[in-house]
Amino acid sequence: MAKETIKKHSEFEELVENPDALAERLSQSEDFVKKNKSKLLGVFAAIAAIVVAGFLYYNYRSSQNQEAQNAMFQAVYYFEADSLSKALNGDGQYMGLLAIADEYDGTEAGNLASFYAGVALLKQGQYAEAAEHLQDFESEDYLLQARAYSLTGDALLEQGKNKEAADMYMKAADYNANPYFSPQYLMKAGIAFEADNNFAAAAEAYEKIITDFVASNEVTDAKKYKARAEMLAGGNK
Repeated sequence: MAKETIKKHSEFEELVENPDALAERLSQSEDFVKKNKSKLLGVFAAIAAIVVAGFLYYNYRSSQNQEAQNAMFQAVYYFEADSLSKALNGDGQYMGLLAIADEYDGTEAGNLASFYAGVALLKQGQYAEAAEHLQDFESEDYLLQARAYSLTGDALLEQGKNKEAADMYMKAADYNANPYFSPQYLMKAGIAFEADNNFAAAAEAYEKIITDFVASNEVTDAKKYKARAEMLAGGNK
């Protein structure tokens, strides 16, 4: 390594101190460029095309997101007014959440439309469709993402998919676990596990509340539910 460094340093000194050597090196570089001109131009053109395409795509996505946000305004208004049919399907003038989520898929507003659509469908009792839209939703907001997991669990539980529901509740509870919402999700998980006759798993969910969230409002119920689940688990052995 030291020899290579010394060699490179010597070559550099020769180029600086010897004009002829420098001229020769430049000449070699020039010959290389001449011989490979078409290849180099092709590489530069490809790089330029990628940069331009990226810039255009970013602008397109930005404009799409703005359009989706504008369309979302009325749909969210209907959602908050509990006019769920208009929120989901539009009113003939403004798009509904379902169309926004589909047409603007990949944008932030389109993503949020999936969440709202999932909640609205859940309220209407369309559980399979609700689960589908809620599972499409992704957010960096850990509270909102955990809520989406929990709501997906609700939709699955309503369909009798008890194990899948319990798994979603556990996912919600473990996603950036916190003392405000995780105990609620763990209680839901325990109940779903019990509905699936998996009393041992239910007892574990309740125990997690008791040990990890000792100050939560759910602790008292968790202790009672845990005792019952352990009794039932023992009876199933």
